[in-house]
Amino acid sequence: MKIFDSHTHLNDDPLYPEADHYNRHANQLGVVKLANVGSNQVLNDRSLALAAQYDNMYSIIGWHPEDSIHFHDDQEALLIEQLQRPKVIALGEIGLDYYQTTSPRAVQKRVFAKQIDIAKQLHLPISVHNRDAFTDTYAILKDMDVRDIRGVMHSFNGDSEWLKKFLDLGMLVSYSGVASFKKTKEVHEAVVNTPFDSMLVETDAPYLAPEPLRGRQNEPAYTLYTVEALARFCDVNPDVIAANTYRNALKLFGIED
Repeated sequence: MKIFDSHTHLNDDPLYPEADHYNRHANQLGVVKLANVGSNQVLNDRSLALAAQYDNMYSIIGWHPEDSIHFHDDQEALLIEQLQRPKVIALGEIGLDYYQTTSPRAVQKRVFAKQIDIAKQLHLPISVHNRDAFTDTYAILKDMDVRDIRGVMHSFNGDSEWLKKFLDLGMLVSYSGVASFKKTKEVHEAVVNTPFDSMLVETDAPYLAPEPLRGRQNEPAYTLYTVEALARFCDVNPDVIAANTYRNALKLFGIED
């Protein structure tokens, strides 16, 4: 079994000092490729450094909605340059976050749209963060017509109706440990209704550890438990989920295995 953790944060403070340890543990559990996702200049720089150091790591860089208030012309110029470096496979995580954030919604929307425009110019897929902002996130993606670059709805936690809307835009959906939680029934239903060719898996480590490890610090190795949870919902062997999500990640991100 080969698994691709399509969204993790070994570049984040809790994991970065021991990135080598977490990478070895991931490989032991079948997680053979992973994408470290940035959200500001520090985490973007670390993501790039890890991709340069490890053959099985890739870089997704961008400005998170919570950091969007700090995204100015100099950060934009640096981002454009960094996006063209080796092993950068997408622009992210970008999007909207309306939950207890210090960045005004108008700023978030402007920076989200600006980064989609950059992705379109550079022909890169996008990794989209959406928290309590389904309507506005969908509207911006639709208005900017992302079908030509596509992308992924990271840690998707919507119902089947929202699933269909985002799939119709050409987006894929990635499931994190949230999909394994016992009370997230709408997400379980969305999993069952997700075509295998539109599905990715992730950890979002160090956050959102899946069952049976919920409450612990997450790490890329635990993508295995999300794969197993999705397989139970879809009534298939975990190898089926692993193989399809691995293949989808390679295709979306333009990676040769």
